[in-house]
Amino acid sequence: MAKDMTLLWGAGSPPCWRIQIMLEEKQLKGYNQKLLSFEKMEHKSQEVLDMNPRGQLPAFKCGKHILNESFAACFFLENQYKSQGNKLIPDSSEAQALMYQRMFEVFTLIEKMVAVIYYNLRVPEGERHDSAVQRNREALITELKLWEGYLKKTDCCLAGQEFTLADVLVYPVIAYMFHYQLCSERYPALAKYYNSLKERPSIKATWPPSWITFIDPDVLKTI
Repeated sequence: MAKDMTLLWGAGSPPCWRIQIMLEEKQLKGYNQKLLSFEKMEHKSQEVLDMNPRGQLPAFKCGKHILNESFAACFFLENQYKSQGNKLIPDSSEAQALMYQRMFEVFTLIEKMVAVIYYNLRVPEGERHDSAVQRNREALITELKLWEGYLKKTDCCLAGQEFTLADVLVYPVIAYMFHYQLCSERYPALAKYYNSLKERPSIKATWPPSWITFIDPDVLKTI
Protein backbone atom coordinates (compact mmCIF):
# COMPACT_ATOMS: atom_id res chain seq x y z
CA MET A 1 0.00 0.00 0.00
CA ALA A 2 2.83 2.39 0.80
CA LYS A 3 5.01 1.38 -2.13
CA ASP A 4 3.75 4.38 -4.11
CA MET A 5 5.01 6.75 -1.38
CA THR A 6 8.42 8.42 -1.31
CA LEU A 7 9.94 10.38 1.55
CA LEU A 8 13.19 12.30 1.31
CA TRP A 9 14.20 13.34 4.80
CA GLY A 10 16.93 14.69 7.05
CA ALA A 11 17.77 13.34 10.51
CA GLY A 12 16.70 15.46 13.46
CA SER A 13 14.35 17.64 11.42
CA PRO A 14 10.99 17.92 13.27
CA PRO A 15 9.01 18.36 10.01
CA CYS A 16 10.56 15.19 8.56
CA TRP A 17 10.05 13.30 11.80
CA ARG A 18 6.35 14.20 11.89
CA ILE A 19 5.71 12.41 8.61
CA GLN A 20 7.73 9.39 9.71
CA ILE A 21 5.74 9.10 12.94
CA MET A 22 2.50 9.51 11.00
CA LEU A 23 3.40 6.74 8.55
CA GLU A 24 4.15 4.42 11.47
CA GLU A 25 0.91 5.30 13.26
CA LYS A 26 -1.08 4.49 10.13
CA GLN A 27 0.89 1.25 9.63
CA LEU A 28 2.06 2.33 6.20
CA LYS A 29 5.11 0.13 5.77
CA GLY A 30 7.48 -0.32 2.87
CA TYR A 31 7.46 3.22 1.55
CA ASN A 32 10.46 4.47 -0.40
CA GLN A 33 12.71 6.64 1.71
CA LYS A 34 16.08 8.28 1.50
CA LEU A 35 18.08 9.92 4.28
CA LEU A 36 19.85 13.05 3.04
CA SER A 37 22.55 15.15 4.67
CA PHE A 38 21.93 18.81 5.47
CA GLU A 39 25.68 19.25 6.06
CA LYS A 40 26.44 18.06 2.53
CA MET A 41 23.66 20.29 1.14
CA GLU A 42 21.90 17.27 -0.31
CA HIS A 43 18.56 18.98 0.32
CA LYS A 44 19.47 21.29 -2.57
CA SER A 45 19.96 18.39 -4.98
CA GLN A 46 17.91 18.07 -8.15
CA GLU A 47 16.24 14.99 -6.68
CA VAL A 48 14.76 17.14 -3.92
CA LEU A 49 14.05 20.15 -6.14
CA ASP A 50 11.98 17.95 -8.44
CA MET A 51 9.61 17.37 -5.50
CA ASN A 52 10.16 20.48 -3.42
CA PRO A 53 11.24 23.52 -5.45
CA ARG A 54 12.22 25.35 -2.23
CA GLY A 55 15.03 22.86 -1.72
CA GLN A 56 13.81 21.88 1.72
CA LEU A 57 13.10 18.66 3.54
CA PRO A 58 10.85 16.81 3.86
CA ALA A 59 9.95 16.08 0.27
CA PHE A 60 7.02 13.68 0.32
CA LYS A 61 5.05 12.10 -2.49
CA CYS A 62 1.98 9.88 -2.07
CA GLY A 63 0.95 8.46 -5.40
CA LYS A 64 0.53 11.50 -7.66
CA HIS A 65 0.20 13.89 -4.73
CA ILE A 66 3.15 15.92 -3.46
CA LEU A 67 2.88 17.19 0.11
CA ASN A 68 6.03 18.86 1.34
CA GLU A 69 4.46 20.67 4.30
CA SER A 70 4.47 18.26 7.25
CA PHE A 71 1.11 19.44 8.61
CA ALA A 72 -0.49 18.98 5.19
CA ALA A 73 1.05 15.53 4.76
CA CYS A 74 -0.11 14.35 8.19
CA PHE A 75 -3.65 15.63 7.69
CA PHE A 76 -3.77 13.99 4.27
CA LEU A 77 -2.58 10.62 5.57
CA GLU A 78 -5.07 10.66 8.44
CA ASN A 79 -7.95 11.44 6.09
CA GLN A 80 -6.91 8.94 3.42
CA TYR A 81 -6.29 6.09 5.85
CA LYS A 82 -8.90 6.70 8.54
CA SER A 83 -9.66 3.02 9.04
CA GLN A 84 -6.03 1.91 9.10
CA GLY A 85 -3.67 1.97 12.05
CA ASN A 86 -4.37 4.33 14.93
CA LYS A 87 -7.16 6.86 14.80
CA LEU A 88 -5.58 10.25 15.46
CA ILE A 89 -8.53 12.64 15.46
CA PRO A 90 -10.79 12.13 18.50
CA ASP A 91 -14.57 12.02 18.24
CA SER A 92 -15.50 14.44 21.01
CA SER A 93 -15.71 18.14 20.14
CA GLU A 94 -13.88 19.00 23.37
CA ALA A 95 -10.86 16.82 22.54
CA GLN A 96 -10.89 17.97 18.93
CA ALA A 97 -10.88 21.62 19.91
CA LEU A 98 -7.94 21.10 22.26
CA MET A 99 -6.07 19.04 19.66
CA TYR A 100 -6.44 21.69 16.94
CA GLN A 101 -5.53 24.50 19.33
CA ARG A 102 -2.29 22.83 20.45
CA MET A 103 -1.19 21.70 17.01
CA PHE A 104 -1.42 25.18 15.53
CA GLU A 105 -0.26 26.92 18.67
CA VAL A 106 3.06 25.11 18.33
CA PHE A 107 4.07 27.52 15.56
CA THR A 108 4.58 30.20 18.20
CA LEU A 109 6.74 27.86 20.25
CA ILE A 110 8.81 27.02 17.16
CA GLU A 111 9.29 30.71 16.37
CA LYS A 112 10.59 31.45 19.89
CA MET A 113 12.79 28.35 19.92
CA VAL A 114 14.41 29.10 16.56
CA ALA A 115 15.14 32.69 17.62
CA VAL A 116 17.27 31.36 20.48
CA ILE A 117 18.93 28.30 18.97
CA TYR A 118 19.82 29.86 15.63
CA TYR A 119 20.44 33.47 16.62
CA ASN A 120 24.15 33.41 15.74
CA LEU A 121 23.47 31.60 12.49
CA ARG A 122 20.82 34.06 11.37
CA VAL A 123 22.31 37.33 12.59
CA PRO A 124 25.67 38.55 11.19
CA GLU A 125 28.35 38.89 13.86
CA GLY A 126 28.51 42.67 13.65
CA GLU A 127 24.75 43.00 14.15
CA ARG A 128 24.40 40.81 17.24
CA HIS A 129 23.36 42.42 20.50
CA ASP A 130 23.16 41.02 24.00
CA SER A 131 19.85 42.80 24.50
CA ALA A 132 18.33 40.93 21.55
CA VAL A 133 19.65 37.63 22.87
CA GLN A 134 18.08 38.36 26.25
CA ARG A 135 14.73 39.31 24.69
CA ASN A 136 14.70 36.09 22.70
CA ARG A 137 15.49 34.05 25.80
CA GLU A 138 12.77 35.73 27.84
CA ALA A 139 10.21 35.22 25.07
CA LEU A 140 11.04 31.51 24.88
CA ILE A 141 10.87 31.12 28.65
CA THR A 142 7.44 32.76 28.70
CA GLU A 143 6.24 30.41 25.96
CA LEU A 144 7.68 27.34 27.67
CA LYS A 145 5.87 28.23 30.88
CA LEU A 146 2.60 28.21 28.95
CA TRP A 147 3.27 24.72 27.62
CA GLU A 148 4.40 23.56 31.04
CA GLY A 149 1.04 24.69 32.37
CA TYR A 150 -0.84 22.94 29.57
CA LEU A 151 0.86 19.62 30.21
CA LYS A 152 0.29 19.78 33.95
CA LYS A 153 -3.42 19.55 33.19
CA THR A 154 -3.31 16.46 30.96
CA ASP A 155 -2.87 12.80 31.78
CA CYS A 156 -0.24 11.98 29.20
CA CYS A 157 -0.96 13.55 25.83
CA LEU A 158 -1.72 17.04 24.58
CA ALA A 159 -5.45 16.54 24.10
CA GLY A 160 -6.11 14.21 27.03
CA GLN A 161 -5.52 10.48 27.43
CA GLU A 162 -5.38 9.64 23.73
CA PHE A 163 -2.41 10.11 21.41
CA THR A 164 -3.67 12.39 18.65
CA LEU A 165 -2.53 14.32 15.62
CA ALA A 166 -1.43 17.09 17.99
CA ASP A 167 1.16 14.76 19.52
CA VAL A 168 2.40 13.67 16.10
CA LEU A 169 3.00 17.29 15.17
CA VAL A 170 4.19 18.75 18.49
CA TYR A 171 6.27 15.97 20.04
CA PRO A 172 9.20 16.35 17.60
CA VAL A 173 9.50 20.01 18.62
CA ILE A 174 9.53 19.18 22.34
CA ALA A 175 12.08 16.43 21.73
CA TYR A 176 14.20 18.83 19.66
CA MET A 177 14.44 21.22 22.61
CA PHE A 178 15.45 18.48 25.03
CA HIS A 179 18.07 17.40 22.52
CA TYR A 180 19.44 20.93 22.88
CA GLN A 181 19.59 20.32 26.64
CA LEU A 182 16.41 22.01 27.87
CA CYS A 183 16.42 21.68 31.66
CA SER A 184 14.16 18.83 32.82
CA GLU A 185 14.13 20.06 36.42
CA ARG A 186 12.86 23.48 35.34
CA TYR A 187 10.09 22.04 33.15
CA PRO A 188 9.00 18.77 34.79
CA ALA A 189 5.68 18.47 32.95
CA LEU A 190 7.38 18.93 29.57
CA ALA A 191 10.05 16.41 30.59
CA LYS A 192 7.40 13.90 31.66
CA TYR A 193 5.65 14.27 28.33
CA TYR A 194 8.93 13.91 26.45
CA ASN A 195 10.02 10.80 28.35
CA SER A 196 6.63 9.10 28.49
CA LEU A 197 6.30 9.04 24.69
CA LYS A 198 9.88 8.04 23.88
CA GLU A 199 8.92 4.38 24.00
CA ARG A 200 5.80 4.71 21.84
CA PRO A 201 6.46 2.33 18.90
CA SER A 202 6.01 4.97 16.19
CA ILE A 203 8.40 7.37 17.94
CA LYS A 204 10.95 4.78 18.95
CA ALA A 205 11.05 3.32 15.44
CA THR A 206 11.72 6.71 13.87
CA TRP A 207 14.04 8.24 16.48
CA PRO A 208 16.56 10.47 14.64
CA PRO A 209 19.62 8.28 14.07
CA SER A 210 22.02 11.19 14.50
CA TRP A 211 20.72 11.81 18.03
CA ILE A 212 21.86 8.40 19.24
CA THR A 213 25.55 9.23 18.89
CA PHE A 214 25.61 13.03 18.81
CA ILE A 215 24.45 15.60 21.34
CA ASP A 216 23.97 19.13 20.07
CA PRO A 217 25.32 22.13 22.00
CA ASP A 218 23.60 22.89 25.29
CA VAL A 219 22.03 26.07 23.91
CA LEU A 220 18.88 25.69 26.01
CA LYS A 221 20.50 24.47 29.22
CA THR A 222 20.01 27.75 31.04
CA ILE A 223 16.58 28.60 29.61
